[in-house]
Amino acid sequence: MQQTALGWLVYSITRSSFYLGLMALALSLPVLFFTLIGGIVADRFSKRNILIATQGLSIVPAALLTIIAYGGVTNIWLILAVAAILGVVNSIDIPVRQSFIIEITGRENLLNAVALNSTTFHTARVVGPFISGIVIEHYGAALCFFINVISFLPIVYALWSIQLRHEASAGKSNGFVRDFGDALSFIRDNGRLLYIILTVTVFSLFGIPFSQFLPVFADGVFSSGARGYGYMMSAVGLGSALGGGIIAFKGDIQKKRLYMSITSVIFPFSLFIFAISGNFILSLASLCVMGFNMVSFLATANSYIQLKTRDDLRGRVMSVYTMMFLGMTPLGATLMGTLAQGIGIQKTVAINAVVCLGGVLFFRNKWK
Repeated sequence: MQQTALGWLVYSITRSSFYLGLMALALSLPVLFFTLIGGIVADRFSKRNILIATQGLSIVPAALLTIIAYGGVTNIWLILAVAAILGVVNSIDIPVRQSFIIEITGRENLLNAVALNSTTFHTARVVGPFISGIVIEHYGAALCFFINVISFLPIVYALWSIQLRHEASAGKSNGFVRDFGDALSFIRDNGRLLYIILTVTVFSLFGIPFSQFLPVFADGVFSSGARGYGYMMSAVGLGSALGGGIIAFKGDIQKKRLYMSITSVIFPFSLFIFAISGNFILSLASLCVMGFNMVSFLATANSYIQLKTRDDLRGRVMSVYTMMFLGMTPLGATLMGTLAQGIGIQKTVAINAVVCLGGVLFFRNKWK
């Protein structure tokens, strides 16, 4: 709900795809600077305690956005600054959370757990944007932000209550540069991991940033307003939830690289159909297919990388994965927003989809 409301708030103030790109930059750029620190911290301290701290701190930007939206503040730079604070907290939280899952489930249930995590997250992406569109239309964006403030309280309680099956022992630090160098050497020496991460990088630069510009499609292409924006976000979430749910139901995928190979191609192809469609129903269907294949690829890739990584390096390796997955997104969003100002959002997304498909076809030959 917060993500949907933030995108709508920025666009309602600026009416600019450029500022939507800047919002994505503010949310995601901290990943480039801080997520590696998060990975090192994850390998040195209790992951659960770190997550309790980061989830508690996430209340602050949500509360600030509530005040800004309720007060009718139109200073876009203030909103972007708050988004940057949220980005910093997330940059530490995400690699710790990714590498924490295996401590709850053990190696034998990791893919199932990653898929369940994706299913719950993307089910929220179905329900959240749908409710958010209605709430924004009738009550304004401030209520969405306030609901998010309240939501962190049960999250912190849940983290505190978790009983761990296996808690990784804290390692000894050899200094930031050497600690991070060990992770890079491990990835380099395991070629398939390297090329899977590069495939994820292509997605992050040329595919995933499209979601930041759905307000432009809702307003400028389909004239569907906040409710149409909510429907589009929900369509992505529905496909994503189905993709994660199927993997979770199966429990495991024996031919992981083949599955990744197929889903990584369908994702940019369906993005291209969405970009050129111009028909709202077809676009919703394309978004659903896209969400399904995006999450299917990412969940399988995530578990594959973790299973192939040593316990003492998992936090750092997942921080590299996170940096490529989320850290490249702001660069892609900025490029997409700038290009859209000149040639329009539909052509921009279509071009990005073609580039994304070409990159995926090249890199997947190295790991399929």
